[in-house]
Amino acid sequence: MATHKGSEGVVKVGANTIAELKSYSIEETANTIDTTTLSDSSETHVTGLTKWSGSADCFWDETDTNGQVALAIGESVTMNFYPEGATTGDRYATGTATVVGANVTAESDGIVETSFSFTGNGDLTWGAAS
Repeated sequence: MATHKGSEGVVKVGANTIAELKSYSIEETANTIDTTTLSDSSETHVTGLTKWSGSADCFWDETDTNGQVALAIGESVTMNFYPEGATTGDRYATGTATVVGANVTAESDGIVETSFSFTGNGDLTWGAAS
């Protein structure tokens, strides 16, 4: 069984790595459509539409024009998620997403941070990095 450290993870907007990435998440879900009839003793269903969404948390870097700055509200971007790194053969997920949220936080005794949330527009597909 292979395990990977979180520090191996990389997220890219298109071909550009997001700078100062602290963490990220992606979630895939599927709707279900109820097919239960009156004579059934248990619920039954079929799979409906699928969807995905995610978020990325970073230390704020206004100079990261192709990464953080590219994640502006309303933008449609290609997101690439590499949980085990981005070297040839590593598995990754890719999909087009709409940026639906951006947040900047600052505390007097901390580093300025930013977070982004996005909703997939179409399928999230998994493949191998080349």
